[in-house]
Amino acid sequence: MSQVDVNTFLGAYPFRDVGATSPAVLTREMERVGTTAAWVSHLSAIYHQDVDGGNTALYAAAELDGRLRAVPTIDPSRPEWITALDEADRHGVPAVRCDPTLHGLPPVDDGMRELLAACAARDLPVMMAVRLEDLRQRQPADPAADLPPWAVRQLIRSHPGVRLIITHADRDVIEQVHFGSTPQEASRILWDISWVWGPPEDHLELLLATIGDARFTFGTGMPLRLPETSVAKLDLLNLSAASRQQIADGNLATFCLT
Repeated sequence: MSQVDVNTFLGAYPFRDVGATSPAVLTREMERVGTTAAWVSHLSAIYHQDVDGGNTALYAAAELDGRLRAVPTIDPSRPEWITALDEADRHGVPAVRCDPTLHGLPPVDDGMRELLAACAARDLPVMMAVRLEDLRQRQPADPAADLPPWAVRQLIRSHPGVRLIITHADRDVIEQVHFGSTPQEASRILWDISWVWGPPEDHLELLLATIGDARFTFGTGMPLRLPETSVAKLDLLNLSAASRQQIADGNLATFCLT
């Protein structure tokens, strides 16, 4: 069974040691949990002022190993962000990411709206994380707030062609956004399962029943999170083979073609 991890990282995390984060280590972990391909972002591009170094490393890693798909970071507060977006487009990336709260930016402002409109014009989904670490575990040097549900709703409404892949969202955030959006808006959001509680809690099971499995995709957040967690969530649910495959890679493929 093919399984695409939409939520992985290379590079050093600035607030704690997460072990080796080279492409070789990432692909080894992918093989261990049965992941056949991964969408990869670079932590230095998210946390450093200069995103170019991390993005360049992503492109190089993707060229060396076809299982890795680069998801470069675009910071709309930088004057050359449109050039970075054009470069991403030339590399044939499946999506770009922008994490406004991690960049110290307002989650919804003119810069974010311009970026989303430019991505919509290029038919590129935009990925963003609700958080990368739990607020209770963060270092004092990491003041970033979580991406709030109201911001996701405003961003999806900012342009009719915007598509968002939201990672690290829990049940509460997903429900607030989904049930506060129109069906058309909700259809343009894909959620990864990395932060949703699985068995013995019923959060993932309930979301699949109330929202539908078409809105979810497989993601782990490794190396910041253990990849086995997301695999176990699906293994412990009574999913049909078809539903499991949709979450593993089918919904992502459909979303990218929409």
